[in-house]
Formats: sequence, structure tokens, C-alpha cells
Amino acid sequence: MSNEREPLLDPIDRVCEIVFGVLMALSFTGALSVATAGRQEVRTMMFTALGCNLAWGLVDAVMYLIRTATERRRKSTLLAQLRTTGDKPEAHRLITDALPQLFAAIVQPATLDALHQGLLTVREPTVRLGGRDYAAAFGVFALVVLATFPVVIPFIFISKIVVALRVSNILALVTLFIGGFALGRYTGGRPWLTGVAMSGIGAALLAIIIALGG
Repeated sequence: MSNEREPLLDPIDRVCEIVFGVLMALSFTGALSVATAGRQEVRTMMFTALGCNLAWGLVDAVMYLIRTATERRRKSTLLAQLRTTGDKPEAHRLITDALPQLFAAIVQPATLDALHQGLLTVREPTVRLGGRDYAAAFGVFALVVLATFPVVIPFIFISKIVVALRVSNILALVTLFIGGFALGRYTGGRPWLTGVAMSGIGAALLAIIIALGG
């Protein structure tokens, strides 16, 4: 048996939070007018983008905790229902409802019986949130906030706004590509294609923002 500890966040959560943070930051940099913006407007944009991602990072972290507690309560309720019901069809229904649709469609009664007996021996999970849950929530918050920096850092070091904006866009698209690539590897799909698709989402968002007057 492996002694490795389960990661605080699974790859999907990590990538999605990074992508979300990048796209949120892009919504501010993309709205910056290179023709009229000065250093004050750039400074305001950077602080606004960071402030927005701080706020949404906090919201995402709280929602992560709510989701975690809800999932644990649901599992606890399922185990309690299985222990109290004496009706086999009802037990099978409860288990089937808890399974992913792909498995629920093909699972056989004998398998459901085995799952039922196995679940009756499972210790009821603790619903209360613990230290690892709060650490994972902080990870969610940190990922959203840190995703702001590849987008806004060019404006700190490059004085020419049009150049800074182009570099910012490139870094954002590269970050999105890396996130998509990682997601593609995790799902067993085609990483390069997923990376390009994720970058395409960012490019499409930029185009929409510019078309709307950004």
C-alpha cells in the first residue's frame, strides 16, 4: 500500500483555478486602451486586477469549503441510509444514485450487493472540516491570486504600454496553454490539443473584450 499522502487539490482543481485567475486578469488588461492609457491608468488597472482576483480567490476558497462539507455530509447520509434500510431494492437504488452515470448504467445486482455489504463496514466519515481542508482552500485562494502576476508583471517592467500589453497577452496565452496541456495529460487526452484549445479560449476572450471597446 502506498504511503503517499493525497494531494490537497486534484489536478483539475489546480488547473481550473489558475485558468480562472488568468482569464479574470485578462478581462482588465484587455480593456486597457493603448491609445489613451497613461501610467496612472496602468497602475489602476493592475491594482484592480489584483483586487478582483483577491476577492474571487476568497470566494472560490469559501465555496471549496462549502462543497467539501456538503460532499462529506452527503456520503455520511448515504451510509446512514444504507445502515437503516432493510429493503434490498432501496439499498441498490441509493448506491446506484451515488455512482457516476457511466457505472450506474452497467452495474449488476450482484455487484450492488457486494458494494452494499462493503459500505456497511465503512466507518462513517467526519463531516467537520480539518486542517488539510483549510490548507486546500488557501491553495485555491493562492492559485487564483498568483495567476494574476504573469498578466500584470510586464506592465511593471516595460514602460511602453503597447509592448507591455503584447508581452502580457503572450504570457497569459502561454500560461493557459500550460494549464490546458496539464489538463489534457491528466485526462488521458491529447495534451497539445487541449493546450491549444485553452489558449484559444483566452484569445477569444481578448477578441471579445477588444470588440466591446477595450
